[in-house]
Amino acid sequence: MKLNLKNKTVLVAAGSKGIGLATAKGYLACGAKVAICGRSQENLDAAADELPGCLTVQGDVSIAADIGKVVQETNDAFGGIDILINNAGGPPPGLFEELDDVAWERAVELTLMSVVRMTRLVLPHMRSQKWGRIVNISSSGVKQPVPGLTLSNSIRMAVLGWAKTLANQVAGDNILVNTVCPGFTRTDRIKAILDQQSAATGKSNDEIAAGIAAQIPLQRIGEPQEIANLAVFLGSEAASYMTGTAIQVDGGSAQSYG
Repeated sequence: MKLNLKNKTVLVAAGSKGIGLATAKGYLACGAKVAICGRSQENLDAAADELPGCLTVQGDVSIAADIGKVVQETNDAFGGIDILINNAGGPPPGLFEELDDVAWERAVELTLMSVVRMTRLVLPHMRSQKWGRIVNISSSGVKQPVPGLTLSNSIRMAVLGWAKTLANQVAGDNILVNTVCPGFTRTDRIKAILDQQSAATGKSNDEIAAGIAAQIPLQRIGEPQEIANLAVFLGSEAASYMTGTAIQVDGGSAQSYG
């Protein structure tokens, strides 16, 4: 299978750790030119050691001005963005009664508006060359709600509706919009979820993790590279007839048909 990613420019949001870093590594291995952004310069510096030739730009995707800076610096370095990986650390766990307006507003900025703003800035270049890929890293919570993730389950559904709508609007310019839906994956995010569930139940993190794995048909938690594999494929020429999809990578956890 030919992915034809050599010299394509890829911007991976939140690319300094976890699924974002694994995705950046995947594209780099395929010959793409890669830029990543992240909030922590320390984490970006560590990621750069694993991504030779990668452009790193410090920026918080929940802040509009930072998004503008990230896209501008990537454009200045590479002359345009061919593939955008919309990614961000998920909003914090919490039950509905625990969440005030500020928590909801922050989650909207992080999870929904980051995707809207980033995509708005990269579309003109993609339209001009009649080729582009937008890949959103979401959650299997859009297929089956994850207990305790009220903000994520709610707002990621808005992103999914946006992505499906946008896919129809830009298909005529050969711009494809798809969504990757990870299940439980070994990242810092899962530690936050385990901590939240541990506080609620009194069980240890290891006990909770074992219980989660036992409910997954493949009997284990996923690895970031397993999510990245799909994110790379969807950004490639091999996925040229796929748009508007939302595909889970969750070891079989979600019990829906789609």
